[in-house]
Amino acid sequence: MSTSDESRGPEREPQANPEPSGVDLARVALRAAKEAARARGASAQQKKQARRGGGLRSGARADGRDPMGLGPAINRLITERGWETPAAVGGVMGRWPQIVGEDLAKHCVPQKYDEDERVLTVLCDSTAWATQLRLLAPQLVARLNQDLGHGTVRLIKVQGPGGPPRRYGPLRAPGSTGRDDTYG
Repeated sequence: MSTSDESRGPEREPQANPEPSGVDLARVALRAAKEAARARGASAQQKKQARRGGGLRSGARADGRDPMGLGPAINRLITERGWETPAAVGGVMGRWPQIVGEDLAKHCVPQKYDEDERVLTVLCDSTAWATQLRLLAPQLVARLNQDLGHGTVRLIKVQGPGGPPRRYGPLRAPGSTGRDDTYG
């Protein structure tokens, strides 16, 4: 040993967890007693209110019985039920004119979304607009997937106008097949 080592004195090892002193133990016990008293006092107060006929009332702080706003309640319901994708597609249907443009939106309307097949069905009012939408379908699928998330819409099924509805009943002319006569 050198003289410089002897002058430092005995080396001490740092204590990892010092034993709590009497004062620290008293503080911990006091804190636990206060929390228990608060809990007892709150439950006793709630019991008094229930006996008086006032029922349980909410205090100044938020608890599970407080009313929830409509927006957060709906968002929680959508998340709990797993309806995120149908809700997003419903929002797209509401914003259809902004997504496809005013001209196309006047003549083509989204009808339904099949979540299993990931197919959006669109009804057009003329065959010309149905053809136009079929040509624009790849760009529209890309735009919808950009808004909704990749792979949400796989295909757009375009339906053109149908013939007049078949009429059944006593006023139907015998021998007439209806739509097949003029729209065949």
